[in-house]
Amino acid sequence: MDGIAAAPFDVARIRQDFPILSQPQARGRPLVFLDSGASAQKPRAVIDAMVRCMETAYANVHRGAYRLSELATDAYEAARTATARFINAADAREVVFTKNSTEAMNLVAHSWGRGVMKPGQAVLISELEHHANIVPWQMLRDDNRGIELRVCRVTDAGEIDMDDLEAKLADGKVGLVAIAHMSNVLGTVTPVERIVALAHAQGAKVLLDGSQAAVHRRVDVQAIGCDFYCFTGHKLYGPTGIGVLWARLEHLDRMPPFLGGGDMISAVTFETSEWAPAPAKFEAGTPPIIEAVGLHAAIDYVTAIGMGAIEAHERALVDHAMGALAGVPGLTLMGRAQDRGGVFAFAMDAAHPHDLATLLDRAGIAVRAGRHCAEPLHARFGMENGTTRASFGLYTTKEEVDLLARALAEAREFFK
Repeated sequence: MDGIAAAPFDVARIRQDFPILSQPQARGRPLVFLDSGASAQKPRAVIDAMVRCMETAYANVHRGAYRLSELATDAYEAARTATARFINAADAREVVFTKNSTEAMNLVAHSWGRGVMKPGQAVLISELEHHANIVPWQMLRDDNRGIELRVCRVTDAGEIDMDDLEAKLADGKVGLVAIAHMSNVLGTVTPVERIVALAHAQGAKVLLDGSQAAVHRRVDVQAIGCDFYCFTGHKLYGPTGIGVLWARLEHLDRMPPFLGGGDMISAVTFETSEWAPAPAKFEAGTPPIIEAVGLHAAIDYVTAIGMGAIEAHERALVDHAMGALAGVPGLTLMGRAQDRGGVFAFAMDAAHPHDLATLLDRAGIAVRAGRHCAEPLHARFGMENGTTRASFGLYTTKEEVDLLARALAEAREFFK
């Protein structure tokens, strides 16, 4: 399997695969890119694959009765097969391409929430969710369909309160549990196998938002046992405009379409329409063809390195960062989960998060500032003004983490 790297993890060599990391930046400083949690940089393999597709093998897919369309269709469906293999799906037909994770979760909220769930059932989320895993369920709740929305607490360490989750499942009314596999703010990796077991024992299905987790560690949907899983291409070193919803085939067969149009039907009259089988039923219109090719290249890229090697590299970075950031005076780290990935949100006593991010940019360090599409989580930790967030990629080095720590210490002196 790809969990074992073919060669030792060489971050210096890997960085050479990313053209932007060698480009001269403004102010003459090298780029220290610590915003991969928002969107990761792209390796040459992804860029070349997309350009090659546009230059030599582009046409619309599925419907063209000519050779070029057949080639494009083969490339598009090969991306689906590669994606299924990447997450160990049992069947490539369980992979639906969307434009991002947000659309994938909205698809489930619309098609499963409105089409399958019953009045009196509830959706259970947690306090650490991204807005994309909050707002669609609020919209479902407010749709006068009798669906309740429940929220599981997060501990002071930034971990799911499993006792509270179990209590909120106990009455058997929860139809769907929707939880992040890894928090985009705290870095917390949630105990998904345990969550799935508890939910299934009470008759609930489980949706996991894997937008962050799929980047940092190997995902096996069959081993996890969940019902729905989503992630997005642009965080996985691929292009924007493509995401993935994986769902068990029996669930997709029960769900009504999310969007109507071409290629998602088997027959249309003015009186009625008949749907194509999954996954086509959920891919109305011209799909993200070039983006699918890019996603395939990104999956091949990280698979060749080895997800196990990537995880080991990032675990070492996390351990190093915990020590380096702990030494910065006046810095408060948000969450201290035992199992966490390379995402660190923090506040400094002397500076507003946006001012801190601006000052770090002058040192060539790109970070994110704000509430990171997780306002309720920031309120839970009393950080309504937001935080500054540094997030790592496979190209991040310990030296860059040390630069961040030094720049933060200097920034505090500046703002005092």
